[in-house]
Amino acid sequence: MDLSTTTAPNVASAIETVASHLHPTPSWDLADHPMPKGLEEIWRFTPVRQIRALLEEGDVLPGLEWQGDLPEGVEFLREPRERIHELAIEPPVDRVAAVAAARSAEALVMRIPAELEIENAIVFTGTGNGGHAAESFIFDVGAAARVTLVLQFRGTGTYAAKYDIRVGDGAEVNLVCVNDWDDDAVHAGQVTVEVGRDARVRTVQASLGGNIIRMVERAAYTSPGGELEQFGLYFVDSGQHVEHRMFVDHNMPKTRSNVDYRGALQGEGAHSVWIGDVLIRKVAEGIDTYEANKNLVLTDGCRADSVPNLEIETGEIEGAGHSSTTGRFDDIQLFYLRSRGIPEAEARRLVVHGFFNDIIRRIGVPDVEDRLRAQVEKELELAAATVEAAQ
Repeated sequence: MDLSTTTAPNVASAIETVASHLHPTPSWDLADHPMPKGLEEIWRFTPVRQIRALLEEGDVLPGLEWQGDLPEGVEFLREPRERIHELAIEPPVDRVAAVAAARSAEALVMRIPAELEIENAIVFTGTGNGGHAAESFIFDVGAAARVTLVLQFRGTGTYAAKYDIRVGDGAEVNLVCVNDWDDDAVHAGQVTVEVGRDARVRTVQASLGGNIIRMVERAAYTSPGGELEQFGLYFVDSGQHVEHRMFVDHNMPKTRSNVDYRGALQGEGAHSVWIGDVLIRKVAEGIDTYEANKNLVLTDGCRADSVPNLEIETGEIEGAGHSSTTGRFDDIQLFYLRSRGIPEAEARRLVVHGFFNDIIRRIGVPDVEDRLRAQVEKELELAAATVEAAQ
């Protein structure tokens, strides 16, 4: 059996600074983000050669073609590219995001006014036309606003992106990103979330398409009381690379976070990467945090790299923990189902659906939930066909 798995927890306490291999220095200057060779800590899992187009300097590039209906009161603006630095939450932390900012033709801005409560989800779809694209997108959610935002990515091409989501005090935001690209698409970038005082933020990243997906997801707080939930699911096929790099910065007291990412892999050369990092600063007393990553390997020839990190500068906290698991099907679950007359193939299908449903049910948008369940079912049919052909 050709199965490669890496699970390497790393816990550091009483650190004096955040300058380390886990924390690249943010900068808008491309010179501060040298071309990676693939040996650097933040690049060692990434197929650098295959994303070369997202690392190159060059002329300004177009963005995606965006479509969607906006409720009354919500603004969608196209600001001059010179305003990107001013509007963003933070500078890029790697070369892809720096290239995205440098080569964006404009700054896209969506503004949800303070106290606006939107009942139905805002669904915005970005489509790639097969060429190179770069984009900077800023979302501003006003204080005490309530909104569910679904960003869908379709089509093909290479896409470098930098997204900034600023959530005002007391706001409630449900952000769902569905990476439903064609099989040959490449998408990499940085997503930064800023959580205001007593705000409640939930993000969901679903990576079920594309050839290479590499997302750097960062979050921090502006004041005490903020709550953050980050969920993710990915289904990685033969030759596909999906990478999610998480960083939650507990830089304020009395804040909370919960990270739960789950993935399934099938086919020769399928490769998933999940890097989780939670930093609890000295001032962040009374915080509570947990991060988890679970990987389910369906066939031989897959590789799942999972590296949770927990950095603690104060012991005055309510709780902090992390976990990472990678393996085959749960034998107990399979035995339970088969003992009730369910055939093995159907039992395996039910286990996978249950594995992902804990994430899917949190999305809160029925149409998106149904579509993701259908996509999981499609992937399982492909896995069954692959196993049958091998036999």
